[in-house]
Amino acid sequence: MIATEKVGFGGSCHWCTEAIFQSLKGVLHVSQGWIASDDEPTHFSEAVVVEFDPDKISLELLIQIHLHTHSCTSNHTMRSKYRSAIYTFTDEHIFFAKNAIERLQEDFDQRIITEVVQFNGFKLNDEKYLDYYQRDPERPFCKTFIDPKLKILLNRFPGNVDECKSSQLS
Repeated sequence: MIATEKVGFGGSCHWCTEAIFQSLKGVLHVSQGWIASDDEPTHFSEAVVVEFDPDKISLELLIQIHLHTHSCTSNHTMRSKYRSAIYTFTDEHIFFAKNAIERLQEDFDQRIITEVVQFNGFKLNDEKYLDYYQRDPERPFCKTFIDPKLKILLNRFPGNVDECKSSQLS
């Protein structure tokens, strides 16, 4: 039986974030929608829940990929909709994620603004928007916004990309 863990990520549009995490070895499932945290239980931001096999991909690597594939240092005007956050499901992951961000800060010139918060609730997106990139990577939105983030993933983390899941990325 595969041991699975869960973590949520938000920071850019959920279509972009979904495509990134769906492309990785060790990621078993990505749910795309909106997440609320314990500190703001009635406010939902675009995000994904990632189920992963910790024997194949570490939480630290997932956090590193997340930080490098969205604007984790920019406190822009859309942050309410696109909260830069790691949503944890366990107290152990809260501590781990905060330490990982501290360790990864040296990769960035500006301060990382990504918050580590406890997961509170999830609303799945409409069926027609799920697997957005996988269903039609030729859409203008995919070409303009998702492809550049996937290129960062391919260039920075090539050994972690699952070729079977991402054949259109080449």
